[in-house]
Amino acid sequence: MSIEPPVKSRPDASPSGVRLGRRMATLLLATLLLATSLLVSGCALSRGPADTASPTLPAGAYSTLDDAGVERILASRTARLDMRSGNLEKSDVGLPQDDLGPEINTRDPHDKVQLTIVGPSGEISGETDRIRFNTVDTRTDFSVVTYFLTTESAEEYFELIRDGVDRYGIDGESAERWITSAEADPEHSSEFSLVSGTSTGLEVNYDLRYDATKNTQVIIVNVSPIV
Repeated sequence: MSIEPPVKSRPDASPSGVRLGRRMATLLLATLLLATSLLVSGCALSRGPADTASPTLPAGAYSTLDDAGVERILASRTARLDMRSGNLEKSDVGLPQDDLGPEINTRDPHDKVQLTIVGPSGEISGETDRIRFNTVDTRTDFSVVTYFLTTESAEEYFELIRDGVDRYGIDGESAERWITSAEADPEHSSEFSLVSGTSTGLEVNYDLRYDATKNTQVIIVNVSPIV
């Protein structure tokens, strides 16, 4: 007896079979495209916000005083002003000539900005919660940059004064006379302007506001071009 080999099944080659195969292929392709689209969308959603400029001032760069510059100063708690030419031009800090300049204020005496002013022959620096700029709308520069140094003890206050003598050339004799009188009186109260120093190529003035009966003592520092 002869045994016939099994007959292999063949794909349906009829027109209806071809149409069914095409529909299945189309459905499969659409499913793959949809899955890919969802995957890409999911990745995009998971990336988070777009990159923004770093608030930190790059090394060697100088601060601007336009809105973006002030925001960066407050975000980084760092300000660096370029007065190497002997003055601070409005155009160099991103401001038009008629601008009167911002007031930078952290509104917290314990949360301070590290300020550096680079002069023609030295740097002026300090930690401050407030920086002001003095000018008029007809000037192209600022006539005075003012910031505030504060301490909560007499000893730290006297150290700040002596630091200004050493670093900026403020008159040492008048400073020591004032310190001696303050040390001798436990309730000493005084508003006194020391003789300015010019060793940085800028005029640096310490305006002392001292009251021994209060917790916080203030030095108003005024930095201006040498006239």
